[in-house]
Amino acid sequence: MDITIHTTVLPHEDPDASLAFFRDVLGFEVRSDVGQGKMRWIAVGPAGQPGISILLAPPAVDPGITEDERRTITEMMAKGTYGWILLATPDLDAVFAKVSAADTEVVQEPTRQPYGVRDCAFRDPAGNLIRIQELG
Repeated sequence: MDITIHTTVLPHEDPDASLAFFRDVLGFEVRSDVGQGKMRWIAVGPAGQPGISILLAPPAVDPGITEDERRTITEMMAKGTYGWILLATPDLDAVFAKVSAADTEVVQEPTRQPYGVRDCAFRDPAGNLIRIQELG
């Protein structure tokens, strides 16, 4: 079986702030940007990896979601418990310095975890948890 990861989704409340964060702070390429206002779907991805994207999407727009579910999603986003992603880099300290200099909410400075991984964590403008681990 030949399966790859193509796209994962993170919600956004402010597409311009999310775009600026992923493009200007993390250095991701913009693959597509469709829609208008808060109803924008923006695909971004790491340079040199055209087959992998993060779709920044407005939350709870699926017509099958109830108003109670929309409210729950909004509450979870406000707490930073709705969306998260794990990224990796060979130079964690340099990435952490750049991200923290961008006035980003730091959740955890670079730390060696008890399970052996060295990583850090912060939140994007929508409150999504972004963990970055150091590659070996």
